[in-house]
Amino acid sequence: MSPASTIVNPSSTLKNLVNYTMFAVTGFCTLVAVGFLFFILGYLIFNGGKSLSLSFFTNLPAPVGEIGGGMANALLGSAKVLLLATLIGIPIGFLGGVYLSEYSTARIAFVIQYVTDLLNGVPSIVIGIVVYGLVVHPMGHYSTFAGGIALGIMMIPISVRSTEEFLRAVPQSLREAALALGAPKWKTIVTVVIPAAMRGIISGTMLDLARVAGETAPLLFTALGNQFWSPGWNQPTATLPAMIYTYAISPYEDWHRQAWAAGFVLLALVLLINITARMAISRGIYVPKG
Repeated sequence: MSPASTIVNPSSTLKNLVNYTMFAVTGFCTLVAVGFLFFILGYLIFNGGKSLSLSFFTNLPAPVGEIGGGMANALLGSAKVLLLATLIGIPIGFLGGVYLSEYSTARIAFVIQYVTDLLNGVPSIVIGIVVYGLVVHPMGHYSTFAGGIALGIMMIPISVRSTEEFLRAVPQSLREAALALGAPKWKTIVTVVIPAAMRGIISGTMLDLARVAGETAPLLFTALGNQFWSPGWNQPTATLPAMIYTYAISPYEDWHRQAWAAGFVLLALVLLINITARMAISRGIYVPKG
């Protein structure tokens, strides 16, 4: 081997140095970001997990200043508000996504997409104020119904865009095959396109639900809160996010403990929804056989 062949190229050495440096910097930043996430999760699990008890899930809140009680009414209230929000927001968003994917022209699609993106960027407290002015004020009282409307409005833009994206991911060949067999366009969409994208649409719906499950500001303006059971849909109702806020800023140590427990339960529910949705998305688009 000649001496010339052993000479190190300065340019190559500099590139390797820059490469290793950037790799180290990006790796360190990733570890910091993940570390903060696990620190927050661990801190919440440590404080909330040890505060959980059976009474938390079965009892009503104790009177002010007394120790004990639970948040059974808030758990039921959150379930009712989220159910109503799903019934309002998901059908509208789903049909809007179907129109964007299958019927709209490029110009109309651009306008609708722009509007939905704007709506998705509106602060949740603004949506709460709007629903307060349009629903709570005319009715003269807070209600589960008003809280469901506020969260339902927040669910619409995410539902529209997720439905549109999953429908567009369906291979065009499936549409062409159904049309070639003589099926009208609406029947092709209903029997071929939507079933093929259903797994992704359901996953998007679950992620949408997880997105609004922790919202507090809209509920303070609409559902407000309740220390007791809230029968029906036309009365103020307790929800987990609002109860966490109320208990966390209170001067009572036992309420702080229950706020940690409620935060842990809410986090566990959101994580469960997200993990389930991610698992469903990872399976990809379902293509019907036959």
